[in-house]
Amino acid sequence: MTRFSWRTAGESHGKALIGIVEGVPAGLELDVERINSELSRRQGGYGRGGRMKIERDHIELQSGLKGGVTLGSPISFLVPNRDQTIEDLPLPASPRPGHADLAGCQKYGHQDTRAVLERASARETAARVAAASIARQVIEAFGIEVFAHVVELGGVKARSDGFELTGADRAQIRSESCFYCLDPLVEESMRAAVDDAKEAGDTLGGVFEVRAMGLPPGLGEYADPAERLTARLGGALFSIPAIKGVEVGLGFEVARRMGSEAHDAIQPRAAAVEGLGNRFSRATNRAGGLEGGMTTGEELVLRAAMKPIPTLRKSLPSMDFKTREATEATYQRSDVTSVPAAGVVGEAVVALELTRAFLSKYGGDSMDAVRAAFEAHQVALAQV
Repeated sequence: MTRFSWRTAGESHGKALIGIVEGVPAGLELDVERINSELSRRQGGYGRGGRMKIERDHIELQSGLKGGVTLGSPISFLVPNRDQTIEDLPLPASPRPGHADLAGCQKYGHQDTRAVLERASARETAARVAAASIARQVIEAFGIEVFAHVVELGGVKARSDGFELTGADRAQIRSESCFYCLDPLVEESMRAAVDDAKEAGDTLGGVFEVRAMGLPPGLGEYADPAERLTARLGGALFSIPAIKGVEVGLGFEVARRMGSEAHDAIQPRAAAVEGLGNRFSRATNRAGGLEGGMTTGEELVLRAAMKPIPTLRKSLPSMDFKTREATEATYQRSDVTSVPAAGVVGEAVVALELTRAFLSKYGGDSMDAVRAAFEAHQVALAQV
């Protein structure tokens, strides 16, 4: 069995984004249209800029399948760029505040901001969404669902009762929302906030939530700090450009509560099947489905805060690289907000980490082997 891993390559305006996913078991019938649907969803959301009108993201699988079924060997793919202008675009004379421009140039000892921003660009996340769309089909075969939605944008907050709906209803409401939000009542307020920011030459941030349902208890580790799932998921979300805060469960609110109001009482699982599966549940889910770096069997609840995009039409002060004189930051084509798209990417990176944790526990060379290990654990859980 190959340990599950993935990586990406490519620049924002290069020929293509490239991805390799290793450790996907043999025998998985891959739904390619599902992958393309996720890539399309990443390009959506109200407030996006001109680049989304140029690109038509789709995956071109290069290896790892035969007859649409995974072989167990590395899966490689391309996401072609239509805007292949890396050699023709001008070199920005001044670094943009809030971007990787200046720190990246200082890291490598040059003044070529184009060499930095082409890879630092959020365009790279298209490859991560493609990789996750492959990986998540493994865990979905075992009833695990990963779902993201926007809960706040530009200071406009959505109601928190969207997850009282069934999975199909949630998905439909999100698909009908131009902000990928589960509260239709805030759509107009969010739209107005984006329109106002665009008129002012400004940008907006927000918060998205990622939930995972159907997780078994015990994914992750407690013995190795680096393998605690809390750390892995937090790192995954922080790896998304512009993410400045991550919460699990109650998040920062837990610091304001007494211990008796912060933890989740343990009780019998009402729907437990005799002789099979987890017999325990939590009366609440303040921990957000993670304790000791492992899943508890409750819903995984994560939130991430995205800063406003730092590329502004009303440019912020900067310095010219060559003259060292004060100037305004170079304006690059950008969005007013990409919080909805960031939620899609958040869903993707969480799915990647959950697939990694799932296969670490139940991994096998084939889907049949994974299923056998999973079912054996369901029996073992009933004895705990």
